[in-house]
Amino acid sequence: MPRPPCGPRPALLLGLLLALWGPPGARGQNDTEPIVLEGKCLVVCDSTPSSEPAGNALGMSVRSGTGRVAFSATRNTNHEPSEMSNRTMTIYFDQILVNVGGHFDPARSIFVAPRKGVYSFSFHVVKVYNRQTIQVSLVLNGWPVISAFAGDQDVTREAATNAGLVTMERGDKAYLKLERGNLMGGWKYSTFSGFLVFPL
Repeated sequence: MPRPPCGPRPALLLGLLLALWGPPGARGQNDTEPIVLEGKCLVVCDSTPSSEPAGNALGMSVRSGTGRVAFSATRNTNHEPSEMSNRTMTIYFDQILVNVGGHFDPARSIFVAPRKGVYSFSFHVVKVYNRQTIQVSLVLNGWPVISAFAGDQDVTREAATNAGLVTMERGDKAYLKLERGNLMGGWKYSTFSGFLVFPL
């Protein structure tokens, strides 16, 4: 009785691989080129990834552009505090310079964290022709975490400026709030920026 046809023998496959890739040890230990058979990628591994942190205990690095988060907004025109909510005293911005990921809401001037991580924020709020001291705070979920003051009465323009790192959970909200004083005359040239430093 004739035997059914068999697939390629293991010795033949091993010989094919050796012919294509060379003997063991001929390639570098950290070579990350995938092994491709019949158009399908079988392995992509880097035992010591050098450009990004390892994603798991096997030392495989996961690279993705979907985690990029950054925004920067500015005040391009002057407006009076009557346009600011008397209840929240949120400082609004009318021009978006960068909004990678779309997590900064320009209508409310609030940043919503898309994932847990460490975020960097900086702000520069200008007061003009105003002799009152102002206090501006970066507010996280309703609580001030970073503040800055501007109160020099001998200059026509002065800015409350500060920066720092904060840990945020997914869905946490961050915005700028006027805690003290007023911004009569507007706050043109003020800026508010932030970005994800790394996820947790």
